[in-house]
Amino acid sequence: MHWKCVRYLLCSLVAARVGLAFADAAEVDFANYNVPLYEQIVSRIKAKIGTRLGEGTNTRDRYFIIPFASQNDGNDPAFSHSFISVIRVSEDGKQPELIRGDKRQKHKNREFEAFTISWLPRDFPTNPHFFVFEGFCSFLFPRMNTCPLSIGRVFKLEETIKFSVDAKNAVCMWGPYEIAKGGFDLVVKRRRLLNEGNIRYRADDRVYRKKLIAVNCFHALEDLANLSRDGGIFDTGFKIWGINGTARALAEYTKKPQFREFLLEPVDERQDRYGFVYAPTRDNRGLYDPFKRASAYHR
Repeated sequence: MHWKCVRYLLCSLVAARVGLAFADAAEVDFANYNVPLYEQIVSRIKAKIGTRLGEGTNTRDRYFIIPFASQNDGNDPAFSHSFISVIRVSEDGKQPELIRGDKRQKHKNREFEAFTISWLPRDFPTNPHFFVFEGFCSFLFPRMNTCPLSIGRVFKLEETIKFSVDAKNAVCMWGPYEIAKGGFDLVVKRRRLLNEGNIRYRADDRVYRKKLIAVNCFHALEDLANLSRDGGIFDTGFKIWGINGTARALAEYTKKPQFREFLLEPVDERQDRYGFVYAPTRDNRGLYDPFKRASAYHR
């Protein structure tokens, strides 16, 4: 096929997906506009988990996952990110041994610990704009991509949300979803693997992931039972980054036997999306809003 035809096809597919995103958009809620984005997200997580726990005594440890995605208008891969947080709420009156590196926290007399898998280059705070595809035809042919490998780092949720705020990105969250201890253990195992320092970061990891040399943020949280599993076209799928990337990982959680058995409640990756969109003023005209339900933020 002639390259111009290929380019036209790719552009058409992108335009169609973007059009569908805007077709889903609804009125943006400005009620918490002056509340920093990180605080909006934490408040939503606490409220939803609190409802799930109820007012009675919590007689066992409870575990929750909160998948996230961040992307700019246009879903450029260099400005897109997938990450996930997990929370363990301790049995009332008990203090279990914490995962190494975590801190015990408290909310409404309940103790919990939480951490996030947000896999990015270690120097991302000072060098947030990195190349994803560099070199002639690098998008189609991974071995022609000249982008270097980077030392990776697992960032905290607050740090990651700050990156999204600085980029004025749209942020999507799903859940919280309750999971069994086995699912929590898989996420802990994945974080431990990334923290060992043997795996590096590369946005285009097609050549390196199968040998566990480097992975991107999407593959860092996808298929928790098998980090080096093969993907589809481009090893992920066309435009599978940002919201699409996390949605893909979440859909696989519901289908793969290794993780599906750990989900303790229904998951609808499309209907469960809640968004946070950047608004420079208290005005919802012209906002980038790919969500059916969203709140506005500006800091």
